[in-house]
Parts: sequence; structure tokens; C-alpha cells
Amino acid sequence: MSGTTPGHVWLVGAGPGDPGLVTQAGLRALRDADMVLYDRLAPPELLDACPEDAERIDVGKAPGGAVMTQEQINAALVEHARAGKRVVRLKGGDPFVFGRGGEELEALAEAGIEATVVPGVTSAIGGLAAAGIPVTHRGVAASFAVVTGHEDPTKPAAQVRWAELATATDTLVVLMAVGRLDGIARALIDGGRDPATPAALVVDATTPRQRVVESTLGGISEAAREAGVEPPALLVVGEVVAVRERVEPALRRPLAGWRVLVTRTRRQASTLAEALTAEGAEPLLLPAIEVARRADPDAVRAAIDALSAREYAWVAFTSPNAVDAWLDLVRAAGQDARLFAGTGIAAVGAATARALEARGLSADLVPSRGSGEGVADALLERGVDGARVLVPRAERADPALIDRLRGAGAKVDEVTLYLAAPPAAPPPDVLAAVRAGEIDAVTFTSRSTVRNLATLLDADLDSLRGAVVACIGPQTAEAATEAGLPPHVVAEEPSVDALVAALRRYAAEGA
Repeated sequence: MSGTTPGHVWLVGAGPGDPGLVTQAGLRALRDADMVLYDRLAPPELLDACPEDAERIDVGKAPGGAVMTQEQINAALVEHARAGKRVVRLKGGDPFVFGRGGEELEALAEAGIEATVVPGVTSAIGGLAAAGIPVTHRGVAASFAVVTGHEDPTKPAAQVRWAELATATDTLVVLMAVGRLDGIARALIDGGRDPATPAALVVDATTPRQRVVESTLGGISEAAREAGVEPPALLVVGEVVAVRERVEPALRRPLAGWRVLVTRTRRQASTLAEALTAEGAEPLLLPAIEVARRADPDAVRAAIDALSAREYAWVAFTSPNAVDAWLDLVRAAGQDARLFAGTGIAAVGAATARALEARGLSADLVPSRGSGEGVADALLERGVDGARVLVPRAERADPALIDRLRGAGAKVDEVTLYLAAPPAAPPPDVLAAVRAGEIDAVTFTSRSTVRNLATLLDADLDSLRGAVVACIGPQTAEAATEAGLPPHVVAEEPSVDALVAALRRYAAEGA
């Protein structure tokens, strides 16, 4: 969007690390953005919420340097807003908690640019909460303070009055403290804080990589060195640290710390990744499928004409991809959901049924066994002898459905819509992690994901032999076994929720 009318700037707090902790208002701003200027600590997954054509600018803000200075960031916000753009300034945590959001808002106000502040969950509270450390706790701590550890506490001009702060509050939270732990601990002890006071560092708070290093105020620096702690990390000092031992069992999740490979298409991966993250796992996205649409226009036209003439008794969809591809072709032909009037719609499972609902259609038949053969069994129970059935689906799909229907006397029109091929440019970092054997579990959601992952790895699956193999259904499990990766986990029904639940049970049982 451009023009002479001034645009608008949103200062959005991205939260402490978990992309799910951003507010709804923050997501709305990202979805409407023409441009996003984002910090290093803003979860990169949030950028996926932006329109595809939105410009994304990394402004860095890493320790020891920055891609852009604060003055340059201020100038960029003003420049692009004056050009009429909707600009989002995406910041880790909350914009006004050591995020320099106030300075940016001042610059916008001076330039006459309208702005909206979208508060975020500050890591000083949310990050500690995720680790089981409350900043206040009845009978333990009634007050807390949040300070920055960015400046050197040994300098006389330091703004943080460490000596006064040492005993002023029950809980002390220090952001950006890792580089100056020795000096901070010494300044607090010199100010009167007992060196035996419990202290902890929460590293990568609220993310699957989160870990906690506990010690005392006097020993936290050495503990951090021994644990190899690097930013980002939070320092907390106070008796509330001891609460963690009592509450931590309630926060344990079976998949915590697991690195789980997600092989779904890039478009579908987010649902599975979010479900795994909710269980404490770190999803690594390696889409083994890239959907390349290439339907025969004559076959599509003939099928649409037959649908319009009410010649089909059933249309059978075997995947959400097939739903989207076919309905896009229907819409391109100037048709809509009314085209299916009088025709039964079968969906292979709940995910495919949901894809239909999202496009304004309801499945008349969803078999309890989510597979091509399950759809065939359900249709055969209804009777298909002499009936005409349309099956729009991927190239090289399992022939079982069509073979069973034709064997029962149905006239089947198969229209191939796309090829589920390996991606042309898989993420090199994830591919390297797989080859290095750094994967705890791998998830397969179709035969194609198994076949295509083997292609990406040049048929060398040895690096996955030690990983837990989780499959969404029996056909996928069969493909994994044929590839030399017999599954440890098979979902009870073909859905993401069932797959994650099965993996969770496996991990909880300690198998």
C-alpha cells in the first residue's frame, strides 16, 4: 500500500519466545502489515502471519552489535509510515520493558505519525512462569523488581542502583544479565543480599529449548559457566526460586526436550508443529512434500460437466490437498458448492472433512477407518454397483480405493490433480540435523512423506534408525516399514491430534 496519506505503525510485543503467546491484537496487526521490522528475539514463526508480499526487515539488536542502530530504526519507521504503509515493529517481550518502544513512539509522535501500542507478555514474568518460578508467592515474596543487566554495575555512572536494589524487593529479575553475571552478583552481595539466596537462570524461556540452571546468588556465575549458558537468559534472585522444586512436577511434559521431525507440506506443517510444541517438543520442519498442481484440463472439464449434470453418485476425497486442489479448479470454472447438490461426498478422515467444511461443504460419509480402503468399505456398504464415482486425487496414489470400487461394479472417474514431490530446496540446517542423527522422533503423515524423505536423504535412512518413528495410520506405517523404518507409534485414527497423543503416550511410558 502506498500513497500520500500517512500510514500507521504498530509497536507489537511478540512475547517471551513461544509464538503462541503473542496477543490476538498483535496477530491482527501482522496480518495487515505491508512491512515488518523485527528484532532477534521475536519468534520467526510470527512472520508467517504476514501477507506473502509484506516486506520483512531484520533489525538485529543482538548483543555486541546490531544490524541497524536505534536512530536508523526510528527513521525507517517514520519513512515507511510517511509513504502510506502499514508498518509493524515486532519486538521480543513487551515494547516498553527494556524494548525502547518509548523512544520509537516519541520519534513517531514528533513526525506526526499515528501509532498503536500492542502490549506483549514480558519475559520477566512470562518466562519465569514457564519455568515454574512465580515472581510473587504467598508467604514467600510480595514484591518484585525488573532491571536490565546490560550495563556494567561496576561503573559509577550505572543507572541501576544495585546497592539500594539488593534488599529492596523480595524477588529481583534481571534481563540481559548473562554477560555481566559476576559483577551483578558481587554488586548485590555488597549491597547486603545474602549470597546463599536462591538464584536461577532461565535460558530460552517458553521455547522447547528452555532449561533452568539453579544455584545461589554467590554461585550462579560459576554455575552458568559450567552449564555453558548463553543469551537469551533471565536471572532471578529470591526465595521464589525454591518454589520451582515443588511445582515442577505439574509442568513436566513427556515430549519436553525432544526434537521431532515434521515431514508434512509447508502449508500443513504448522498444525502438527503447534501440537508438538504444546507438548514441550521442538519441531523441526523438513517438508518432504511439495504439491505441484498439474491437472489435465480436459479431464477436469469433463468431471465438472458430469457433476453439473448430476451424473455422479459420490465424490470421494482422500486428502485435504485434494479438497483444496479440486475446489480451486471448480471455482476457476465459475462454479461453487451448488455443483455438488445431489451428489454424496465422502472424506477419508476428520482432517479432510474439516478441509471440506472450510470450503463450505459437509461430508456425507467419513469412515471410522481413515484410509482409502476404509472409504471403499464404507461406500461398498452403501452399494455402488452401477454407480458413477468421482475420485479427484494425487498422482501415484494408492490404487486400493479405485480397485475396490471398480471390483464392486462402480464406474470410477479418477482425475489426478497434483504430484506430491520432494521439495526442490529443503531447509539445509534441518537436513544437516537429520543426517547428524540429532532427531529424537520423526513423524510421517502419508506414504508420500516416507517416500520423499528417503529421496531427500538419498535413500540413506541410517541416521534415523535411533529415532522414534510415528505414523498417522496403517498405510503410512506399512510404507515406513518397507523403507526400513518400522514404526514405534501408529495413531489410532488418521489425525494430527491422535498422532501427537500416541507419541505422548509412548514417551510417557518410557518405552
